[in-house]
Amino acid sequence: MQGKNLKKSYKFALRTALYVTLFTTVLVSAFLHFYHAINWHLVFYPLLCFPLCFFIIQYRVERFIYKRVKKIYDDLTLLESTSLRQQPITTDMGTLTKEIDKYAKNKKFEIETLKIREEYRKEFIGNVSHELKTPLFTVQSYLLTLLDGGIEDEKIRKKYLTRASKGVERLTYIIKDLDMITKLEVGDLSLEKENFDIVKLVQSVFDLFEMKAAKKNITLIFDIDYPKPIMVYADKERIQQVLTNLIVNSIKYGREKGTTEVSIENLIKNKAIIRVTDNGEGIAKANLQRLFERFYRVDKSGSRKEGGSGLGLSIVKHIIEAHEEKIYIESQLGVGSEFSFTLEKSK
Repeated sequence: MQGKNLKKSYKFALRTALYVTLFTTVLVSAFLHFYHAINWHLVFYPLLCFPLCFFIIQYRVERFIYKRVKKIYDDLTLLESTSLRQQPITTDMGTLTKEIDKYAKNKKFEIETLKIREEYRKEFIGNVSHELKTPLFTVQSYLLTLLDGGIEDEKIRKKYLTRASKGVERLTYIIKDLDMITKLEVGDLSLEKENFDIVKLVQSVFDLFEMKAAKKNITLIFDIDYPKPIMVYADKERIQQVLTNLIVNSIKYGREKGTTEVSIENLIKNKAIIRVTDNGEGIAKANLQRLFERFYRVDKSGSRKEGGSGLGLSIVKHIIEAHEEKIYIESQLGVGSEFSFTLEKSK
C-alpha cells in the first residue's frame, strides 16, 4: 500500500523529469554533434539531469498544490468543526476529492435534517397553540357569559360552570401529558420496575373503561381465557398508562357493536408480546409513520370531538422505549388496527 501511494505521489514528477531529460539529452546531443564536439562524457548528462529534474519538479509541484489546497482548507471555515480540518493537509488530489465529497454529503444531510426539524418545530408549535387555544377560549366564553349576567340564572350558572370546568380539566390534562413526555424524552422520568401479573392489569383497565365501551356497544375481551397469571417485569403504573391509552383509543375510534381484544403471547424465552386489536376505522398506510408524533391526528376534525391531549400514542411509544422494548402497529383502513408491544417476563 505504501509503495502504491509512493508511486501515485511521484508519478507526475517522474514522468515529467523523464520527458525533460530525454528532450534536453537529444537537444544537447544535436548541439554537440553540430559543433563536432560530441564525446562519451555525454552519458553522464541524463544520469545527472534526471534526478535533478525530478527533485526540482516534485518540490515545486508540491509547493504549488499545497498553497492552493491550504487556501481551500482555510476558506472553508466550516471545516473546522469536522474531522477534515483536524487531519494534516494533503496534497494528494484523490484523497482531497474524497474528503471534500464526504464533507459535502454530510453537510447536505445535515441541512436536510435541519429542514425537517424546522418543519416539525413549526407544526408542533402550531399544534400546541391550537390544542391550548381551544379549551382556553371555551372557558373564557363561558366565564364572560356568566359575568355578563348569566350568573344570576342558577340553571345557566351551573351549566356553564360545569362546561368551563371541563375546559380547565382538558387544559390540565394537556399540560400534564406535555410535562410527562418532556421528562420521558430527556430521561428524567425514572421507572420503578416490579413483578406483576399483566393479565390482572389488563382486566383492571377493562373494568375501568367498561362503561365507556358500553356507550358504543363495544365489547372488551381477551382472545382466550388466561387461568394462570403471566408475570412480567416492568413499571406497573406506566404499563397501565400504555394499556389505558391503547384501549381508550380503540373505544374512541371503534365501530358500534365492535370489539377490543387483548392477547398475551410468548414471543421468545424471556419476552411476552401484548396485542390490542380492534375492528374499528383503521388507519391509512400514509399515516402510520407519523402516528406516534406529538399532537399528530389522523382525523383532523373528528378526533377533537373525542377529546384527549393528542399526546397519548407519543407517550405510549416513549414509555415502551424507556423499558428498552418495542412497539408495533398494523392497520388497514376500514378493517381495524392492532397495536402490540413487548415486555420482559419475570425470571
